[in-house]
Amino acid sequence: MYAHGGTQNLQHDVDFCIRPEDAGTVADALREAGLTVYTPPEDWLLKATCLGQQVDLIFEMAHQPVSAELLARAEELSVDSVLMPVLSPTDLMRSLLAAFSEHHCDFGAVLPIARTLREKIDWAAVRRDCGDEPMPAAFFYILERLEIIAPGRPGPSSAPIPSEEDHR
Repeated sequence: MYAHGGTQNLQHDVDFCIRPEDAGTVADALREAGLTVYTPPEDWLLKATCLGQQVDLIFEMAHQPVSAELLARAEELSVDSVLMPVLSPTDLMRSLLAAFSEHHCDFGAVLPIARTLREKIDWAAVRRDCGDEPMPAAFFYILERLEIIAPGRPGPSSAPIPSEEDHR
């Protein structure tokens, strides 16, 4: 979010997306450079420490492996005067919404990101990929009510439930 112009400091670490097949090579290279690299309890990333700062090496986002296609869609942006590939706002939002579940559904953390990046996100693509799932659908409803995004077209999951009279 920071790289796309967001000013809110939501976290105090840096995240890098890497393909799962590259995780070992990346970890070895960081260790050779003197960084501490370790495997946390979560099974979708590695962590490193650099100058006292946390670095997350993410190889799975919302239960999907980081792919060459995802990385190819990254935009090269200047981040603190360093050009680097940055996930597109659409891919970022898609991954955040796809991670929602009945056990993890922190709308409050994602709402400022949606509000800040709303003009840069392809909402039709995010709705297509996530909109029929209950938690993302609830989040879209909140965004619509707050007038952050325009109401979406009703989809198959929003069709009224037929009554007994409809069956006669």
